[in-house]
Amino acid sequence: MCLGIPGKIINIYDEDGLRMGKVDFNGVRRETCLVGVPDAKEGEYVIVHAGFAISRMDEQEALETIRALDEIDGLSC
Repeated sequence: MCLGIPGKIINIYDEDGLRMGKVDFNGVRRETCLVGVPDAKEGEYVIVHAGFAISRMDEQEALETIRALDEIDGLSC
Protein backbone atom coordinates (compact mmCIF):
# COMPACT_ATOMS: atom_id res chain seq x y z
CA MET A 1 0.00 0.00 0.00
CA CYS A 2 1.26 3.50 -0.74
CA LEU A 3 0.38 6.90 0.64
CA GLY A 4 0.02 9.79 -1.78
CA ILE A 5 0.03 13.31 -0.36
CA PRO A 6 -1.78 16.24 -2.01
CA GLY A 7 0.30 19.26 -2.93
CA LYS A 8 -0.17 22.45 -4.92
CA ILE A 9 2.01 23.06 -7.98
CA ILE A 10 3.88 26.35 -7.49
CA ASN A 11 5.86 26.32 -10.73
CA ILE A 12 6.66 24.00 -13.62
CA TYR A 13 9.99 23.70 -15.42
CA ASP A 14 12.04 21.37 -17.59
CA GLU A 15 15.05 19.61 -16.12
CA ASP A 16 17.16 17.52 -18.48
CA GLY A 17 14.11 16.83 -20.64
CA LEU A 18 11.82 15.89 -17.73
CA ARG A 19 8.74 17.86 -16.72
CA MET A 20 9.38 18.90 -13.12
CA GLY A 21 7.75 21.22 -10.64
CA LYS A 22 8.03 22.79 -7.24
CA VAL A 23 5.08 21.52 -5.18
CA ASP A 24 3.88 22.96 -1.88
CA PHE A 25 2.80 20.43 0.76
CA ASN A 26 1.10 22.57 3.41
CA GLY A 27 4.08 24.92 3.63
CA VAL A 28 6.85 22.48 2.74
CA ARG A 29 8.06 22.80 -0.86
CA ARG A 30 9.66 19.92 -2.71
CA GLU A 31 10.84 19.20 -6.23
CA THR A 32 8.46 16.75 -7.89
CA CYS A 33 8.48 14.87 -11.18
CA LEU A 34 5.36 15.82 -13.19
CA VAL A 35 5.83 13.43 -16.12
CA GLY A 36 2.84 11.35 -14.97
CA VAL A 37 0.48 14.37 -15.07
CA PRO A 38 1.28 16.07 -18.38
CA ASP A 39 -1.91 18.19 -18.31
CA ALA A 40 -1.38 19.59 -14.77
CA LYS A 41 -0.94 23.35 -14.50
CA GLU A 42 0.53 25.75 -11.94
CA GLY A 43 -1.96 26.35 -9.13
CA GLU A 44 -3.52 22.88 -9.42
CA TYR A 45 -3.26 20.10 -6.85
CA VAL A 46 -1.64 16.75 -7.50
CA ILE A 47 -1.22 13.54 -5.49
CA VAL A 48 2.49 12.80 -4.96
CA HIS A 49 4.11 9.52 -3.96
CA ALA A 50 7.89 9.13 -3.58
CA GLY A 51 8.59 12.36 -5.48
CA PHE A 52 6.33 11.58 -8.44
CA ALA A 53 2.96 13.21 -9.12
CA ILE A 54 0.60 10.33 -9.91
CA SER A 55 -2.70 12.16 -10.50
CA ARG A 56 -4.44 15.52 -10.44
CA MET A 57 -6.80 16.34 -7.58
CA ASP A 58 -9.74 18.70 -7.16
CA GLU A 59 -8.85 21.67 -4.91
CA GLN A 60 -11.72 21.11 -2.47
CA GLU A 61 -10.86 17.42 -2.07
CA ALA A 62 -7.17 18.29 -1.64
CA LEU A 63 -7.92 20.83 1.11
CA GLU A 64 -10.19 18.35 2.92
CA THR A 65 -7.46 15.71 2.77
CA ILE A 66 -4.85 18.17 4.07
CA ARG A 67 -7.16 19.07 6.98
CA ALA A 68 -7.66 15.39 7.81
CA LEU A 69 -3.90 14.76 7.72
CA ASP A 70 -3.37 17.76 10.03
CA GLU A 71 -5.91 16.29 12.47
CA ILE A 72 -4.15 12.93 12.44
CA ASP A 73 -0.82 14.67 13.01
CA GLY A 74 -2.32 16.39 16.06
CA LEU A 75 -3.40 13.15 17.73
CA SER A 76 -1.21 11.84 20.53
CA CYS A 77 -0.65 8.14 21.07
